[in-house]
Amino acid sequence: MNRYLRLLLVWLRARRSSHTPSAPTPGSPLGEYRTTLRVMPNDLDLLRHVNNGSYLTLLDIGRVDMTLRSGAQSALDARGWFPVVVGESIRFRRSMTLWERFTIVTRVLGWDERVIYLDQRFERTGRDGAVEVVAEAWVVARFLARSGGTVPSPEVAELFGLDPVSPPLPEAVVTWSRALDLAHRAV
Repeated sequence: MNRYLRLLLVWLRARRSSHTPSAPTPGSPLGEYRTTLRVMPNDLDLLRHVNNGSYLTLLDIGRVDMTLRSGAQSALDARGWFPVVVGESIRFRRSMTLWERFTIVTRVLGWDERVIYLDQRFERTGRDGAVEVVAEAWVVARFLARSGGTVPSPEVAELFGLDPVSPPLPEAVVTWSRALDLAHRAV
């Protein structure tokens, strides 16, 4: 299945859904968005498991689903704002194979003046019925304006209906960001 077709199906499902994010994570004002998909033939590599690059593309679909279902996409379009990924790190824990169902769980961790930090993970139900984490990623994005320039993250947060002041970021994410110089590098 072409990834554009998969993205179209997610978009149509999000438009029809009045589904909101799951209950907020304890200690966080932000909820999780769950996107359920299935491993398709074009996701596989020569060893017949999901290719590492396919995970990153699937994470894009999870972020699009979150933006659509949060109701922010139309406001973003009206302002001419769009996100770009400026950094990501993924850890693989298990393999996935053809036709397996999985869920991408997406949530915003917080933001600073320039970028927004997201946590995304792939989950599936194991043989014993327990939820297994297949892969987990941190993604950093900033928003650009079609008219030129960057959009301050607090303005984007307000567009999503959030307080412009970020919740505290996990220390591990702050350390990772500083190591890669993601948040403060002038581009």
